Amino acid sequence: MRNDNSTRITRRQALSRGAAAAGAMAVPWFVPASALGLDGATAPSERIVMAGIGLGGRGSYDLSVMLQQKDVQWVAVCDVVKARRAAAKASVDATYGNQDCATYHDMRQLLSERSDVDAVLVATGDRWHALASVWAMRAGKDVYCEKPACLTLAEGQAVVETARRYGRVYQTGAQRLSEPHHVFAIEMARSGRLGPIHTVYADCRWRDGLRRDWLPAEPEPPREELDWDLFLGPAPWRPYNTGYLNSGWYHFRDLATDVAMWGAHTVAQALAGLDPDSISSIEFEYAGPDATMVTRLSNGVKLVLFRVSGSVWEACQYWHGACGERFDGPAGWVAAADGYSVTDVSSPALLNSYGRVLSEYRARTQRPLDHVRDFLDCVRSRREPVASPAVMYRSMSICLAADICEELKRNLKLDLQTAEFAHDAEANRLRCRAMRAPYMT
Repeated sequence: MRNDNSTRITRRQALSRGAAAAGAMAVPWFVPASALGLDGATAPSERIVMAGIGLGGRGSYDLSVMLQQKDVQWVAVCDVVKARRAAAKASVDATYGNQDCATYHDMRQLLSERSDVDAVLVATGDRWHALASVWAMRAGKDVYCEKPACLTLAEGQAVVETARRYGRVYQTGAQRLSEPHHVFAIEMARSGRLGPIHTVYADCRWRDGLRRDWLPAEPEPPREELDWDLFLGPAPWRPYNTGYLNSGWYHFRDLATDVAMWGAHTVAQALAGLDPDSISSIEFEYAGPDATMVTRLSNGVKLVLFRVSGSVWEACQYWHGACGERFDGPAGWVAAADGYSVTDVSSPALLNSYGRVLSEYRARTQRPLDHVRDFLDCVRSRREPVASPAVMYRSMSICLAADICEELKRNLKLDLQTAEFAHDAEANRLRCRAMRAPYMT
């Protein structure tokens, strides 16, 4: 022992320090109930850690819904627009009462740095949906991606293959597949209560073509305010113009789709009431501009991609409201659209089984009537969500093939197994678009 009065510990000091240590052990630290998973809270170790990519418009709505989920912890947000990053961070921080939410302007940095993130929301502009999903799944993240999930058949195939190869959970935001009045219509058709379905209608709200020109160049904003190159992503380069912002891109062919923009909502709903596995091919009948397109499925069902001009809320003979679908069988018809409190039916008697049909659906599928909740439950269980990659790809294939049919102005036949058009090399060349480097799958 050193003979140094400045460092020597006396017996009294040792006893004093021992008593203090014992006291500290005897008086427990205060631990919030939320940290232990008490009082209905989810312990941090059990929470799904999430990040968001593209959080303006629809993305901000999705974020607000997901922040309400008690078993989710948001840790990061990403957007090429600084103001949107700041707004998303403010929403997250306000929810948790801290300043911990990280911000990124480039999703590649987020995906490479945040190994703690379990799942991401992809709600970018449409041109980014498939590529961002593929990159996220390759980085080990599960994905909730807004619709339309892809701009080409090739992109859709890439999403399906990536989810399979990396074992990721993927849900596309076709939320009406989880809404009660749509589920009832789908189940009435699927279960045979209407008899063999012969005709299905889907609201496609055709936009009668997309612009192929460029807007005149304007001075680009500072990169930290808006990264224009990242904004364009895999789309062909064009000069900056404010007209592309705030969903202005929606009207340009390089950045969006036509039929698939609205059909991404409704064709999945229409197919869900049938036996999708029985559909191997589909024939498209070109009817001319401004005309509804009739398609014929290989199982004998006629799928009508209904065209309505004017407001998306304009009434038609098949439903009122937007995003509608209708199933016709020998025993009657059922229809649903946005704004319904209950499914529309050909006979009031069909509604007598409303509660029973929904109860049977939940018992059979073990799914909630909540699209976001279905995704989160599947993140935990690792089973496929209701809007799985296969569901997404089948419905998007039909929408995108209808786009090609409109562009070529002739009838087409698509093999849904191979994603090839029969005897039409020109149509097959349109199954993909060039992706601008380095934004490639």
